[in-house]
Amino acid sequence: MEATAAGKAGLRAGVLAARAALSSAERGRAASSITAAVLILPEVRAARTVAAYLSIGTEPSTAELLDALQSRDVRVLVPVLRDDLDLEWAIYENRTRLSRGPRGLWVPDGERLGVAAVADADVVIAPALAVGPDGTRLGRGGGSYDRALARVREGRPVVALLYDEELALDVPAEPHDRRVTIAVTSADVARFEP
Repeated sequence: MEATAAGKAGLRAGVLAARAALSSAERGRAASSITAAVLILPEVRAARTVAAYLSIGTEPSTAELLDALQSRDVRVLVPVLRDDLDLEWAIYENRTRLSRGPRGLWVPDGERLGVAAVADADVVIAPALAVGPDGTRLGRGGGSYDRALARVREGRPVVALLYDEELALDVPAEPHDRRVTIAVTSADVARFEP
């Protein structure tokens, strides 16, 4: 277990350093390409409720994606980090209805729907630092998304958004780690067996 944790920490540090080295123009081009690819996924086109996230820092931006989903009359749920590091969910209305929440994350001003609300999603779009060849997702290490993804109904797609170099890396896995079924980069859409 310690070797796996150390491997994850090393991979996280490498990915975060590579993200920091990208220019804002490179990040912007990648976000636009990723958004376009996500919006044409058949699973997303058919979805009535999508659980997504409000990107921060050097993550591939989800701003354009959230607004595009909302403009299609899709119900968009975004996470709110609780004190116990679990995620509850709220409805995303628009960027003007957000406030700073725990750890500097943006959160909707509206009602909280609880931790089980993610089970209502037809598609879940989850943050990731890397995805392995089998769909193993590397998160930031707090376990928040692993807990949330455990509540997703069986058969519902879970999509990770990545920069090109973050796909098909050797991601160490622990028993609690949740896999994704789709990873989208600016150059590729990879699908994994559930």
